Amino acid sequence: MLQFNHVKASPTETEWTDSVMSLDEVSVTAIKQSASLLRQPVAVTTIGRGEIDRQNVAGIKGLSDLVPNFYMPDYGSRMTSSVYVRGIGARIDQPAVGLNVDNVPFLNKNGFDVDMLDIERIEVLRGPQSTLYGRNTIAGLINIYTLSPLSWQGVRVLAEGSLPGAWRGGVGVYGRIAPGLGMSVNAYGSHTHPLTVNRYNGADVGGGNDYSMRWRTQWHPSETLTLENTFSASSTRQSGYPYEYEVTGEVNYNDTCFYKRTLYSDGVTLRWNGPGFTLSSITGLQWLSDNMTLDQDFLPDSYFTLTQRQRERSVTQDIVVSGTHGKYSWLGGVFAFYKHNRMSAPVTFKADGIERLILSNVNSLLPNGMELKWDDEDFVLGSDFMSPVKGFALYHRSTLELGRLTLSGSLRFDIESTTLNYNSSVNTSASMYMRGMAIDSTEIVIDDFGRLHQVFRQLLPNVSATWNLKNSAVYVSVAKGYKSGGFNTQMFSNVLQDKMMSQFGGGGGRPGASSPADETPADDKVAATVSYRPEVSWNYEVGGHFSCDGGRVYSTLSAFLIDVRDQQVTVFPEGTTTGRMMANAGRTRSLGAEFSLSYTPDKAWHFDLTYGYTHAKFRHFFDGIDDHSGNRVPYVPDHTLFVSAVYTCPLAGCPWADAIELSPSLRGTGSIYWDEENSARQPFYAQLGCTATLKAPKWELELWGRNLTDTRFTVFRYESMENTFFQRGRGISGGLTLRLRFAR
Repeated sequence: MLQFNHVKASPTETEWTDSVMSLDEVSVTAIKQSASLLRQPVAVTTIGRGEIDRQNVAGIKGLSDLVPNFYMPDYGSRMTSSVYVRGIGARIDQPAVGLNVDNVPFLNKNGFDVDMLDIERIEVLRGPQSTLYGRNTIAGLINIYTLSPLSWQGVRVLAEGSLPGAWRGGVGVYGRIAPGLGMSVNAYGSHTHPLTVNRYNGADVGGGNDYSMRWRTQWHPSETLTLENTFSASSTRQSGYPYEYEVTGEVNYNDTCFYKRTLYSDGVTLRWNGPGFTLSSITGLQWLSDNMTLDQDFLPDSYFTLTQRQRERSVTQDIVVSGTHGKYSWLGGVFAFYKHNRMSAPVTFKADGIERLILSNVNSLLPNGMELKWDDEDFVLGSDFMSPVKGFALYHRSTLELGRLTLSGSLRFDIESTTLNYNSSVNTSASMYMRGMAIDSTEIVIDDFGRLHQVFRQLLPNVSATWNLKNSAVYVSVAKGYKSGGFNTQMFSNVLQDKMMSQFGGGGGRPGASSPADETPADDKVAATVSYRPEVSWNYEVGGHFSCDGGRVYSTLSAFLIDVRDQQVTVFPEGTTTGRMMANAGRTRSLGAEFSLSYTPDKAWHFDLTYGYTHAKFRHFFDGIDDHSGNRVPYVPDHTLFVSAVYTCPLAGCPWADAIELSPSLRGTGSIYWDEENSARQPFYAQLGCTATLKAPKWELELWGRNLTDTRFTVFRYESMENTFFQRGRGISGGLTLRLRFAR
């Protein structure tokens, strides 16, 4: 798997080839990482261009199983972007794994799932990276590097068609405008075939269109100064949510479902090599606008719908200074960010929701002959939010080489302030009837304003020791990870329901509902309902990187124990509630191991094997109703497996192709538990794939297939209003991919 792309010069052209290189020769372009992957005391997987093309990796979802203990299920919409590493992940709100594209961080996981053209390589660091990278890297970090216009010049074209009914295509232009100045522009588009049909109206669901572009400029005005700017934009439109009702096994709901997203990002990186030190500045700007509209009950009945619109802008600034003095090297930095989110998330109650979720509760408490009826056919629980979040951090790392022993210590001070300004409103009415005659009418008008505020402070240490051999290294490390807390905005509709029910003299049987005697201050009560605490972990790890046989064999091995306090888990509250919420499990523990092997016996053959095992369980978790202590953490696969072989056969004497490449592969995942009770799970499943590629200096033609055995499996399952829904994984697919390269 540890394959890298390098430039191979010839008298006529420059082309990209796939090869295995000695790790000591690999230069890591990430600013905060050391110059040799072999010497890093961290579990890391690097995927080069060859494997990216063979596995059709267009974004981070394609990394599942290729990287041990890395799992990003393909369900819902591109907003979902749930990533799990070593038993830690997040389905909603803030990510547990960080994402940097050309060194620029993405703060909002709603923007993680974006396809990109011409990815040069992807690095996945597993385990806490919080000391150097801060918030929301408690489980790991993904670094994506795109093709540099100073490394390759020319035109690249991608065209792909696949069954059933999908396509993608793109073009990139890379040029050297002047000595030390390069620029590239590329455009990309794709269409995903719908997964199924909504039986209610015959509409396709689960498909979509995605378009993106990237403009990258690199300028090296001198040997000591470099300047890079990358601007990208993307637009996503998806239809529906292919959630099947477990009772019928069908997708059947009556209201509109879709997801739309527009994302702009710009990153500026400046590096200056001064006398004895290097100064780097990374500035990121992002603007995200999305709209998730869905039938929240996913039934043919008219219960309720949700429309969640967000407008978020963010700015990040990271200043890094590093230097080396003999056997001592150091790195220090200052990081600051600000993001501002405006959200509107109204829930519309409809006829069945009013009748079965509200009136049935109230009328069950009334004397015989009395009945409450709603005056409106539907009403809206309005929720509007404005959430500014800002943070500041100081960090430092020192590394000392003592012969073969390398000692490293890092420390970060992180402070974050998050505020939620909310406006919850409802305007409707209901009438009381006595034996069929109206006797009273109640206007229900609620217009609540409030402000919630939290401040989080953390000291994040990381210490490691590495024993360096000639072509190998063994390390041990202890690191603290951190994921900030926040607010459950989807729970405000439940707060409003409680206040509505209290106007009828009680909670209507809803757990936690308000009562007239409740004298808790309004903001304190809301804060107790919607706030969740930070998640903190301690990661204990031992591992090694091993290279032998002249670099033809490379392997990694690691074992870890992670103790997590207040792990953030996504749950559906009990009863007839309308949303999801983030809850804190008291304490969880995750232990496991990872192994990877890359072997290139000769020019014709290459083999890859990666395997990850995770055993993550709750040590203490009482959710107020049930005790889940001892149960497995949901949505986390026990095993991930990837096996592949690549055979390259030269076509001597063929005038139009140089070689044919065959690459079968096998991916395995599971088992996965779907709830805190561990009442249901997806057993281990495997998917067989294969790629056959004709190669020529200026083009490649791939014939590929995925899930060739048409394995049936579930990628997501949940319960809401005592109903169970699930989404199936994608079945068998295949297609043709043409890649053209016209080098200058």
